[in-house]
Amino acid sequence: MANHSDATILTPGQVIDKIERGSPQFRRVTLGLFLAGLSTFTLLYCVQPLLPLFSTLFGVTATNSSLALSLSTASLAISIVLASVLSERFGRKPVMAVSLVSAAVCQLAVAVAPGWHTLLVLRALEGLCLGGTPAVAMAYIAEEVGPGALASVMGLYIGGNAIGGMSGRLLTGIIVEASDWRVAMGVIGAISLAAAFGLIALLPASRHFRAQPDIRPHYHLAAWTMHLRNPRMRWYYLIGFLVMGAFVTIYNYTGYRLERPPYALGQSAQGAIFLVYILGTMASTWSGPLGDRFGRAKVLNISALIALAGALLMLAAPLPLIIAGVSLVTIGFFGAHSAASAAVGRLAESHKGHASSLYLLFYYLGSSVVGSAGGLFWAEFGWPGVVAFVATGLIGVFAIGAYLARTAPMTTAQMLAAR
Repeated sequence: MANHSDATILTPGQVIDKIERGSPQFRRVTLGLFLAGLSTFTLLYCVQPLLPLFSTLFGVTATNSSLALSLSTASLAISIVLASVLSERFGRKPVMAVSLVSAAVCQLAVAVAPGWHTLLVLRALEGLCLGGTPAVAMAYIAEEVGPGALASVMGLYIGGNAIGGMSGRLLTGIIVEASDWRVAMGVIGAISLAAAFGLIALLPASRHFRAQPDIRPHYHLAAWTMHLRNPRMRWYYLIGFLVMGAFVTIYNYTGYRLERPPYALGQSAQGAIFLVYILGTMASTWSGPLGDRFGRAKVLNISALIALAGALLMLAAPLPLIIAGVSLVTIGFFGAHSAASAAVGRLAESHKGHASSLYLLFYYLGSSVVGSAGGLFWAEFGWPGVVAFVATGLIGVFAIGAYLARTAPMTTAQMLAAR
């Protein structure tokens, strides 16, 4: 086995305890991964408040404008799979570090993009670079963190995602109104680069990682196939696709609604609405302990109903009710995502990086495919069409959660043994 800076090589019989709550390593892990989530989602979603502005500046439709986000999430979905392969060979921390630094550099290039098509190419490259963080971070948590702290660390990591998504949207709106969109993109790139170096300084080296020298395709195809053969895993992957698609659709096209009369909100006012992401941080933190106590499928059910209620509430005209609806959608989304991602980590007793990469592949494909498809409903049916589209997906999430709550969980290893 090759020696990598990310891994501590164990001698035969040597045992190193996993990281538990209250230890110095726990604080470093939670802060380091918080910065990783912050940087990833700040970079990914900083363009979302700009979609209506892009339509105006570049003369493109709402669906085409959404490509500034959808191309990033689509390339991210693909690169997650490739990055998980690289992390099995070179280690978790090095892949995350290279991923975040290179993505931040791409973001700095977006700030000086000469035209629409160049911007789209750079955003696609940025998504490719970012793929080295999400699945690898989840695998790192599953390998290095003890059972007593697993749900908390996963919740805090996803909480960093929430704050990153909020910060990217909020800062973009404020800076654009004070200056212009290029300055906003440059500031986001600089902040994300600083967060990437924070991850490098804080995150402890892996102590339970075992490098896989075999990076031939058949090894990884076998690992992915093993997880896909578990029906329960497939349901959780579909949940990730549906719930992320619904969430991104709401956020993509709310701006188009609110920039029109009777609201006519400016960029900073629209960005301020994204402060409800704080509620997502709390929901992801609560979801882990609630899932341990009552079962993740039940948490999924409740989260789906909360998000569905929020989407329906956004049919109302008063702005306070729209904001309340966005809040409920945000709470429901992060609760469902936290529960589903934790369930995938528990079900996968081996090849955890492969299991996580599959979940996130479907998750980000939902963002890309469903998020862009929502633009067709906006163009054809207006806001009621968007809500109907989103509600259909959330009802699907609830139905899957109800089914999973009635069936006994089975790990991939147990499922294969039963065969």
